[in-house]
Amino acid sequence: MIDIVGALMDNIISVLLITLGGVLISWSVHFVPVGGAPAAMAQATGIGTGTVQLAAGAGLTGLITAATMMGVTDSILLVLASGAIGAMIMISVTMLVGQWSYVYGVGCVPSSAKVKYDPITKDRQDLYVSQGTEGHDLPTVSYVSGIIGGGLGGIGGAMVYYYLMIIENSLPATELVGIASIFAVGIFFVNAVIPSYNIGGTIEGFHDPKFKKFPKAVISSLAATFFCAIMGVIAIGGL
Repeated sequence: MIDIVGALMDNIISVLLITLGGVLISWSVHFVPVGGAPAAMAQATGIGTGTVQLAAGAGLTGLITAATMMGVTDSILLVLASGAIGAMIMISVTMLVGQWSYVYGVGCVPSSAKVKYDPITKDRQDLYVSQGTEGHDLPTVSYVSGIIGGGLGGIGGAMVYYYLMIIENSLPATELVGIASIFAVGIFFVNAVIPSYNIGGTIEGFHDPKFKKFPKAVISSLAATFFCAIMGVIAIGGL
């Protein structure tokens, strides 16, 4: 009886921490500078693709590095750190290559139309914004914001994967990894899509006025991830 109660409590804790991981993913998306089609034409700051693609790209990289670390150690701190670093490297490289394309290919100056001065470097922005655009490239504040977003998303994704993997079950190792990976990826996509509706197209980072809307997405992700976490734990053999 004690073993059953203990296992149930462990599974409940897993559900709660998986839900927390989903919330971190949702919050992280708001940090990533997304420019979409306007950015692809150098008419807005950010990376020239959508919110979901960027969040999923960084998050899946974080999941891979976290899973690799989990094969070496059971330390939750090392697994989370590995997930964060993997996602941060991925988003950093993506932003850097995009920056090269804009600066050296298009010939634009990194600048934001949302703030007159870069909050980090204090460089003036408005003098370099072309008329009729929302800015160009990735100013320093957007780059730093993107790295923060990648780190949070990587931690969230790693947390989801870790707490799915440690659920007590009788599954073979290959099946456990497969099911945990499917649910971790699925939860990541759920929490990448929800903020995309909240953002509504483009966002420059934590200095963008749209960033203040993140509580709405976080609350929605909390509810959605909670049910996903319950299904994931049940599928693996818990509860």
